[in-house]
Amino acid sequence: PRSFSAAELVRAAPAPLQPYLRLMRLHQPAGTWLLYLPCTWSIGLAAAPGCLPDWRMLSLFGVGAVLMRGAGCTINDMWDRDYDRQVARTASRPLAAGDISTFQSLVFLGGQLSLALCVLLCLNQYSIILGAASLSLVITYPLMKRITYWPQLVLGLTFNWGALLGWSAIKGSCEWSVCLPLYFAGVMWTLVYDTIYAHQDKRDDIMIGVKSTALQFKEDTKQWLSGFSLAMLLSLCMAGMNCNQTFPYYSAVAAVGAHLAHQIYTLDIDKPEDCWKKFASNRTVGILLFIGIVLGNL
Repeated sequence: PRSFSAAELVRAAPAPLQPYLRLMRLHQPAGTWLLYLPCTWSIGLAAAPGCLPDWRMLSLFGVGAVLMRGAGCTINDMWDRDYDRQVARTASRPLAAGDISTFQSLVFLGGQLSLALCVLLCLNQYSIILGAASLSLVITYPLMKRITYWPQLVLGLTFNWGALLGWSAIKGSCEWSVCLPLYFAGVMWTLVYDTIYAHQDKRDDIMIGVKSTALQFKEDTKQWLSGFSLAMLLSLCMAGMNCNQTFPYYSAVAAVGAHLAHQIYTLDIDKPEDCWKKFASNRTVGILLFIGIVLGNL
């Protein structure tokens, strides 16, 4: 039976279009959620007390998240096409499999970035400059796995830029006492979920010489993830205190802590399917916090 999943929608698209949709990972929306949710936290925290978050900004950032995640994946696959051919999980990606050429992907990247620029230009001048500043991270992140065992940290710096941008889009500038702890919390969160993600490919990564926190932490992974989770929760509490958040917010932070604790405790780093399941469940973490922010404001 047909479903309404993102993967099913991609399969239902015209055949010439499908490689491009897969290149931007439209069939795997988990990553788009993980890019979008820090934006929603920031937009929610910036809302006036007693008010719902700005729905127009939530919509704009949603479109921007789809486009920028797609652009990031396109850049990643252009850098990594030779590596991807050597890893079972990524060998079927359009560039690695030869479904589209490097030139075609470059043209497609230009289209995505042009549309993302249109979204960015809908924001205030401060936010336009702040948003443009993230492009260097988007471009250089895919190279980090060749250089350092901490590419997940660079991904965290990239993926959580929305924690700064959402607030400035509402307020006209960043309130650093709120935005920096929120940003740091997001970076710690990324280190949790992307280290789990990296454990899927650790055997292949060793063979082809790619680095990751999964290879750095090895059997100590759960201790590191616990430390990152604690740092995330403390930073979220600091951000909440600095913008006078209320009981529902801290209840959501506690629920996030419980979810992460269960995730880490039950994680089997030697089972790729379990790693994927735990990685994808982080959407729930982000949604729980957003609900807590909204209820806390109300």
